[in-house]
Parts: sequence; C-alpha cells; structure tokens
Amino acid sequence: MDKAYNWYSTLIRPTWAPPSYLFGPVWSVLYVLIAISFGKVFIMFSQKKLPFIVVLPFILNLFFNFIFTYLQFGLKNNLLAAIDIVLVLTTIIWLMIAIYPYVKWVTYIQIPYLLWVSFATVLQLTITYLNR
Repeated sequence: MDKAYNWYSTLIRPTWAPPSYLFGPVWSVLYVLIAISFGKVFIMFSQKKLPFIVVLPFILNLFFNFIFTYLQFGLKNNLLAAIDIVLVLTTIIWLMIAIYPYVKWVTYIQIPYLLWVSFATVLQLTITYLNR
C-alpha cells in the first residue's frame, strides 16, 4: 500500500481535504455501525422478515464500498473511483428509504455514513476533476 499511498500523495487535492490519518478512525466507526445495522438486515432477511428488494441496496452498497479501495489505490483510477463512490452514495440513500418502513433505527444509524460518504463523494469528484 506504500506505492498506492505515494501515488495518492502526488495527486492535486483541494485545500479542504482532510489529512489522510483521519480516514482510518472515521471508517473504523462507520464500519461498526455498518456491521450492526447491515447485520440486522441480513438476519431479518434470513428469517424471511424482509423481501429481497429491501436487502438488495445493502448488498450493492457493500460491493461498491468494497471495490472503492481497489479502484482508487489498486488501479489508481480516479474516474472509476468517482463513479463508484457515486454508486456508494446512491445505494446508501436507497437502502435508507427501503428499510425505513421495516426498521427505522437502521435508517437513522446510516446518517453518519451518509454524511461522510456525501463529503467523500464531493472530495473524490473534486480530486478527479483537479487531476484530469
């Protein structure tokens, strides 16, 4: 990951970009919230308490979230990472709306995730634009 970090450090970033050391702690907290809330959704689905259409955005969100690091740091492709993070953001909104009628607290616990990914989306789109 050193080469990937070195590559990332050479990119033009906006002055308002947070320091890189902040990402680890923020994502650690978010992953705990994601594990708790998504776990609840998948358990309910396995118990046949939720239809697949409600679970689908959770599955897609995990997939898009998982591949972001590979796209950004493995492939070093800002454009694909930008497209991907828009999909992460879109699936967060979708899953919040989909689960709300069933388990309201799962929607509420996504708010920090939504806020961070909204910020990260603007950051990634800005980095992509600045480094075109």
